Amino acid sequence: MIPELMTHYRMGGARKRWRANFLDQKGKLAPKVEKTGADMTTAAIREWRGGPGGFRWRHFDLSQDEGRAGLQAVGLDGMVHLALVAEETRPRCTVHGDGVIINLRGVNLNPGAEPEDMVSIRLWVTEREVVSAQFRRLMAVSDVMEAMDRGGGAGRAAELVAQLALRLADRAEPVVAALNEDIDALENDVSEGAEAGVRAKLADLRLRATVLRRYMFPQRDALSTLEIEALGWVGPADRPRLREATERVTRLAEELDAIRDRAGLVQERIADARAERMNRQMLVLSVVAAFFLPLGLLTGLLGINVAGMPGTETSWAFWAVSGLLVLLSGFQAWLFWWIGLIGRRHAK
Repeated sequence: MIPELMTHYRMGGARKRWRANFLDQKGKLAPKVEKTGADMTTAAIREWRGGPGGFRWRHFDLSQDEGRAGLQAVGLDGMVHLALVAEETRPRCTVHGDGVIINLRGVNLNPGAEPEDMVSIRLWVTEREVVSAQFRRLMAVSDVMEAMDRGGGAGRAAELVAQLALRLADRAEPVVAALNEDIDALENDVSEGAEAGVRAKLADLRLRATVLRRYMFPQRDALSTLEIEALGWVGPADRPRLREATERVTRLAEELDAIRDRAGLVQERIADARAERMNRQMLVLSVVAAFFLPLGLLTGLLGINVAGMPGTETSWAFWAVSGLLVLLSGFQAWLFWWIGLIGRRHAK
């Protein structure tokens, strides 16, 4: 069975139409079939071609054997190829010859995945060609592909990178907004005294914000580097869009910083509330101990079993000692009230 591996998109003036190409097992072009609106998002290799003077975008799904073999067959420079197939990447922009290696990250919106487990997209960009690769599906890339399928995609390589960066920011904004809502809810819970389970939720929220932030600031630097580099194929119309993408990523990173700071403040409020409760409990214990310490000292002194104890032969001595203890207790209660340890002392 002939595998479907590539989709070419050709633009000819105002008229646009699809041409889907099929490759046989020997890599030769099979008969062409005209189609419109075909869903090719699961293909291992996808390709879009512009008209005369345009650029070519080839995208490879490295989770599939066809994608890895197709990228190898492109014949890229060894350094570029290694950058595209690296398992662990951080956002960066590196000029290499007449092109740039760009690694970007987007939130993971795949079913059952954690958004903060960010997915990377690796790109090799020149004036006439964009080669991209990914190991996992990235919704922002799918958005750009769908725009290209509809004929509303980029016309230049730098414009494509700007579109990808903006879509990555678009997809990340709801995730950051959800974190803001979560921290708002936790602040309300702490204000209302409902602290049960807040510490665990707070730790999870701070971890998620930290993981997202770890990639946002390098991504901002990567886009800023592409914007300021003296590359002839990054035109005046492309730099404002790259700057806009940089500013949006910066804003997201700053919001994540603010979320972490607010989470720290909530944590401090919880710690302060716990310390205050502990201080109140310690005060109660201290007052009780201070109240009974003189009484215990007196009764202990009178209870020693030695000769010469006064009142041992007096019948009313017990009642005298009891009255003395009552008077001493009353005096201590007044003293503790006067210095503010119990009750409220009204100022005159």
